[in-house]
Amino acid sequence: MSSPTAILQVICPDRPALVSELSGWVAANGGNIRHADHHTDAGAGLFLSRIEWALDGFGLPRQAITPAVLALAERLGGEGQVHFSDETPRVAIFVSKQDHALVDLLWRTRAGELPMLVPLVVSNHPDLRQVAEGFGVQFVHLPMTAETKAEVELQQLALLEQHGIELVVLAKYMQVLSPAWLEGFMGGGRSGATVQRQVINIHHSFLPAFKGAQPYHRAWERGVKLIGATAHYVTEDLDGGPIIEQATVHVSHRDDVDDLIRKGRDTERLALARALRLHLRRQVMVYRGRTAVFD
Repeated sequence: MSSPTAILQVICPDRPALVSELSGWVAANGGNIRHADHHTDAGAGLFLSRIEWALDGFGLPRQAITPAVLALAERLGGEGQVHFSDETPRVAIFVSKQDHALVDLLWRTRAGELPMLVPLVVSNHPDLRQVAEGFGVQFVHLPMTAETKAEVELQQLALLEQHGIELVVLAKYMQVLSPAWLEGFMGGGRSGATVQRQVINIHHSFLPAFKGAQPYHRAWERGVKLIGATAHYVTEDLDGGPIIEQATVHVSHRDDVDDLIRKGRDTERLALARALRLHLRRQVMVYRGRTAVFD
């Protein structure tokens, strides 16, 4: 295995010599840069940078890197964070009845394609218990109705806290997370925790087209020739969060709704797996409601 690396992400106002200043800071501390990616959003006047370097031989002890990065970002008038490649986030997968996305994620995790731990699968239906437990993952069934939604969401949040979950993946979870849930998970957490909690969803359309329910049916009615799936971060704006990855497939007049659903499942699996890998490798940066993906 290669030695662990540190990954610096900085977003700050654009000005000359930023690449030199950031890479120079790494070099001044003895860091050997493995990857460096930068982007200037001229319209927003922002500079985005992702720099990854080997920890072996770096002059700062690991526990001192984050405070140093925060001070560096503050000096540049922006925001910064640092991650380490040997960190393995704890991830919970939320599902309903469809199994294709869950099976794919658990298989890829077991195969080592996705560097994450999945201690928990949560569902509002009991159907996928055997799938989760077949991969050695705890399955928790919490049935939900309109009347019990608030109570069940509190139970979900308690479970996530209990298991130290940093990321929730909605793998065909056919429920809308309430603003209170989102605030409780992404805005809450253990005191002193510095990990930014996030939620990733897979939506079965090529957003922004066909938001909401039954997108394949509506796509078929419009006679589209291309369908897709979109993996995005979840916000209070339904299916409107920053897009991470999309996948598409061609369809024709000979395809009925069932054909679109069948073909669409392949795009859902692919888009979600790609998005998760990009997120876990810290190749995604979110700013102003959109993403920069350094792939």
